[in-house]
Amino acid sequence: MSVRLPSVLLHDHLDGGLRVATILELADEQGYDALPTTDADGLAAWFDQASSGSLEGYLGAFDHTIALMQDGDSLERVAYEAAVDLAADGVVYAEVRLRPNHHVKGGLEGADVIDAVAAGLRMGAAETGLVWRIIVDALRQYEDSLDTVRLAVAKRNAGVVGFDLAGPEEGFPPTDHLDACRLARVSGLRLTIHAGESGRTHGVAYMASAMDVCGGERLGHGVELIYDCVVADGEIVDMGAVASRILDRQIPLEMCPHSNMATSGWAAGQHPIGPMYRAGFNVTISTDNRLMSNTSMSNELGFVTQHHGFDMTDLAITAKRSLAAAFCDHETKVELWGGTIAPAYRHTGADIGENWLSA
Repeated sequence: MSVRLPSVLLHDHLDGGLRVATILELADEQGYDALPTTDADGLAAWFDQASSGSLEGYLGAFDHTIALMQDGDSLERVAYEAAVDLAADGVVYAEVRLRPNHHVKGGLEGADVIDAVAAGLRMGAAETGLVWRIIVDALRQYEDSLDTVRLAVAKRNAGVVGFDLAGPEEGFPPTDHLDACRLARVSGLRLTIHAGESGRTHGVAYMASAMDVCGGERLGHGVELIYDCVVADGEIVDMGAVASRILDRQIPLEMCPHSNMATSGWAAGQHPIGPMYRAGFNVTISTDNRLMSNTSMSNELGFVTQHHGFDMTDLAITAKRSLAAAFCDHETKVELWGGTIAPAYRHTGADIGENWLSA
């Protein structure tokens, strides 16, 4: 089931959203012969990590996409196609994430990487009207986060608005990168941190430190917060200290249902997005990696509608929350809400306010 409506996408990794046809063409052009198959359908099935069962296994599929994104032309093409594909799926605002250091093996500098991606996004936006921003990632298992922040700050004029910590979570607390998080905040970058995605026994604690110590404004995924809650008959009836603080502070949670199910092994009805939304958490909906999760924003909206009882008003609320949490300027939010998003949802019968402030 899919539901195509104007949407706001806060969590989408550039190297996790390539078209299969583009992968095959780039591999042919570059003489890359390590793909598991050159059959398009077979390759799409291989990249679909729905049954990976762990974040570590899920991340292994990125070796191939990253290998093909080592020159400016390839990066520009992938970014352009991402913008076109997102807009065609109803996305009106997207924050695209990438780790520049993934793409320097061919001789590019980190600044070159960002410039190429920004150029591709600009071309796609010129064709489609998509509004975009860039979030620069560092991976928590490496020690280059300070340099990554410095690069992000230097490239703010290229559309960079935020810094993020991503990568394998278990054993890599966000506080390992406290200096980088502090530098990002004092330099004017917005801060989101992957936390509670796959920290397992440490997931809740990592969410607390990402928020309380590192100053994360948003939390990537956050699904493991359900382990700090008491659930009865499908509803949250009590919660611990960390969940209570996240609820009270209305910290946005960038949930990506299909990705979360792939890395956790949850069935569709087990995903905590429904009970957490109904309990009042600031739930937003994103894609994470459209290729590896075989998904899109319309698929994610359809998922919560089909499996967790969201109606059009609920989808409008999550769209508004996502826009409110976005790292763009206030004027852009007002324009997108009043000019595109609210009219479309109002047309479906969703119960929303008349303007941005009352929505």
